[in-house]
Amino acid sequence: MKIITFLSDFGTKDGYVSQMKGVALEITDARLVDITHDIAPHNILEGAFTLRSTAPYFPTGTVHVAVVDPGVGTERRGILITTSKHILIGPDNGLLMPTAHLLGDFIVYDISNEKYMLNPISTTFHGRDIFTPVAAHITNDVPFEKIGNRIDDFVDLDFGQGEIRENAATGKVIYIDRFGNAITNITGDVLSNGLTYNKNIMVFIGEKCIELPFVKSYGFVKKREMLATIGSSNFLEIGINQGNAAKKLSIKEEDKVEILFA
Repeated sequence: MKIITFLSDFGTKDGYVSQMKGVALEITDARLVDITHDIAPHNILEGAFTLRSTAPYFPTGTVHVAVVDPGVGTERRGILITTSKHILIGPDNGLLMPTAHLLGDFIVYDISNEKYMLNPISTTFHGRDIFTPVAAHITNDVPFEKIGNRIDDFVDLDFGQGEIRENAATGKVIYIDRFGNAITNITGDVLSNGLTYNKNIMVFIGEKCIELPFVKSYGFVKKREMLATIGSSNFLEIGINQGNAAKKLSIKEEDKVEILFA
């Protein structure tokens, strides 16, 4: 089954998403799936995290079109990335790279062959005029080499991985979800060697220092109580059971995080 997914900051009030789907349907009979179009406007980091968290759950061969593109119309390139399982298409601004790193064995191509784009090409809507038609042609087995040339000077974005030393771990906030949970780049794999559930840890996040219980899930603390846990993306997250930790603690993306545990 051929699948194209779409992720953007376009919202659904306007017709932008439908225009992309209309273009795709003129070219391919692939199934079209929305990941989300509610990425905060221009927030490349948020889009990158959401794509990274979602793409691995799609079948092998899925083509993902991601468009969070404040540089549209400038000299920034469009790129196509092949990975061990999926194909990623979007702007060369780092948006696709955390997913490419996660999936592995990736090769990056520039998108330069106008044969596989719409004509004319808008300077403000490459999602419709470049990325979507390229994705549709790829599902029709157009070779990657016909889309453009292999490149190695792409814009990289890697969330990295938190580090652990003795009885401490360090990292940063990489995403804040709609519940106000602050998700870090400290993975459960990093913590598994030094930390067990149902212990308290000291958390330094932004300019705050708090003691929190490290638990399996939100329901293991009382309502409105703060906690630390390993979320569904296998990252340490700081949250409040039925509350908003980011708002309460004024946490922002890129805030540094350090945890201390016995």
